Amino acid sequence: MRILVVEDNAKLAGHLRRGLAESGYVVDVATDGIDGRHMAMEGSYDLLLLDVMLPGADGFTLLETLRQHKDTPVIMLTAADSVEDRVRGLRAGADDYLVKPFVFTELLARIQAVLRRGAAGAHHEPDRMVLGDLELDTIRRRAFRAGTRLDLTAQEYTLLSVLLRHRGEVMSRTVLTELVWDMNFDGDSNVVEVAIRRLRSKLDEPFPTKLLHTVRGMGYVLELDRGNDTDA
Repeated sequence: MRILVVEDNAKLAGHLRRGLAESGYVVDVATDGIDGRHMAMEGSYDLLLLDVMLPGADGFTLLETLRQHKDTPVIMLTAADSVEDRVRGLRAGADDYLVKPFVFTELLARIQAVLRRGAAGAHHEPDRMVLGDLELDTIRRRAFRAGTRLDLTAQEYTLLSVLLRHRGEVMSRTVLTELVWDMNFDGDSNVVEVAIRRLRSKLDEPFPTKLLHTVRGMGYVLELDRGNDTDA
């Protein structure tokens, strides 16, 4: 995965380059809007991190130019927590918006969520997904275990389908909040825990084999077997 960082603050740009490289991404950096626009238009990137206030051409202008030619995912970075700026960026085609200063782990989670959303839109979802005796009929939006239909709400079905698409992958609360509820994670909210508990009561409790596991300090994973680092 290649990421272009367009950020004129050299210290922050260097921090982002190092952190993203350590997380497995290939990173290029542009320090002004002119170079950023050229690199974004001519290069092949999976995602852009785009500062709003840039010399040469601001982030909004760069984004508007980019959207005339490409649909590369864009996360905008800004020091101004302004509703007007956020709305302007989203209307111009930004996929997400993050206010400085931010925690790197939150940025990383947002990058992963945006890339997952893009991957989900780029690939046709299969008509049927299976894990052990669990089966999802994605056409009729129905779930079955051992041939028994699970009585799921629309939200529970969406949560289960996200977990099943990412089977074997630990999904953080932040990522699940963005993918299932399409909202930014609120650390004071227990919406994810409540939804997991309700889903687990229907998915796992009536059956001997447990599929939905809690990985302490990390998140949740859907898989047939899990080691001792989980609370089932």
